[in-house]
Amino acid sequence: MVASKNIDVNKRLPDTRVDLCGITLDNPVIPASGCFGYGYEFAELYDINCLGSFSFKGTTLEPRFGNKTPRIAEAPAGVLNSVGLQNPGVSKVISHELPRLAEVFNKPVMANVSGFSIEEYVEVTRRLSESERADQIGWIEVNISCPNVHGGGMSFGTDADMAAEVVEATRKVTSKPLIIKLSPNVTDIAGIAKACEDAGADGVSLINTLMGMRIDKKTAMPILANTTGGLSGPAVFPVALRMVYQVYEAVKIPIVGMGGITTAEDVIEMMMAGATAVGVGAANLAEPYASKQIVEELPSVMAKYGIERLADIIGASHSHK
Repeated sequence: MVASKNIDVNKRLPDTRVDLCGITLDNPVIPASGCFGYGYEFAELYDINCLGSFSFKGTTLEPRFGNKTPRIAEAPAGVLNSVGLQNPGVSKVISHELPRLAEVFNKPVMANVSGFSIEEYVEVTRRLSESERADQIGWIEVNISCPNVHGGGMSFGTDADMAAEVVEATRKVTSKPLIIKLSPNVTDIAGIAKACEDAGADGVSLINTLMGMRIDKKTAMPILANTTGGLSGPAVFPVALRMVYQVYEAVKIPIVGMGGITTAEDVIEMMMAGATAVGVGAANLAEPYASKQIVEELPSVMAKYGIERLADIIGASHSHK
């Protein structure tokens, strides 16, 4: 009797591993670009190697100071941001940020590439892929969806043909898995995802923030200096879930699902909709330990729903149609 009880008690722990474009992650939790810096700030709080990976701050060819302030506005169940791709530029990322990151993170990282032209996307992708720090980079995440920069990435992400052009051009200069970050501010996100797949993308990530604004009722002026910004946080989760579900039906490449993820329960739901991995964004800004807590919660939530292997639930909601 004692032996059989021991067998029951020592059941195999739930398997949280997933495969993202040929790279195995210990778990699917990936802090999203722009919400985790270059990692080392969070490494002062906890060992960030508990994460599956993370996507570092959006990188452009030249340094960018970003938009004028105010850049942040609160919203019900979320936050609006109009930071404007503030970053030190690709050369400084390679020479300064990645060496510092290597001191605290020993897993492949996702490099987020932003641009204002196809040529800029190509050059930043090429430099990161060919740099002396290229071994640190597991995936190139090409952001064609930034809604908070005038004339920036979102114009590429709202048109299937233009999205395909970016994919085709960047595909030529990197052998890294190419993940395209899509805009939700479109009428047919599944069609754009399919165009990216056909053009050579290895994966897609979605959703980026939704366009929104707030008005100061005392001045009758927009709160954000840029007038509009990107809405993130729990308010966008149902929209993100719906879009991941639709894209999963349209493509065969993996999806990094994001938008309002705050708990391990959200991770399970997003993966059932079709995500292979899950990005955690605004939650990190509200609670610096959010991603760590989600990772720690995953095994018990998996047990709650009888899930032994997390990879088995990817797209599970589609099998019941």
